[in-house]
Amino acid sequence: MEKRAKVLIIDDDLDFVESVKVVLESRYEVAMASDGREGLRVAREEKPDVIILDVMMNRRDEGFEVSRKLKRDPESKHIPILMLTALQKRTGFDFQPVAGSDVWLPVEDYVDKPVPPSELLARIEKLLGNAA
Repeated sequence: MEKRAKVLIIDDDLDFVESVKVVLESRYEVAMASDGREGLRVAREEKPDVIILDVMMNRRDEGFEVSRKLKRDPESKHIPILMLTALQKRTGFDFQPVAGSDVWLPVEDYVDKPVPPSELLARIEKLLGNAA
């Protein structure tokens, strides 16, 4: 049996996490964390293949801090991060980071919530190197 890729969702919106989990479970093993500290711990323990990370959790910028910590850690720096956030919707700030920028935002991809399930799956596949 083929090993399924593992996706870690780090987000404090439990309804969102549950809905994304339902979409992902048909293809991937799914781990979850409800804040940055737990996310860092779960990333170390579970060694996911991709991380889906929110920005605004306990603090408005918590996701930025988590992404920088993950990318500075030799154990997790290779794990692609998809930042999935409602930052623009909740703040009105048209946030257009340059994905992959080690200076500003060390993530491989970025998308605003809500995202259609098909687009989310396609982005994950691309990060896993399985893009069609």
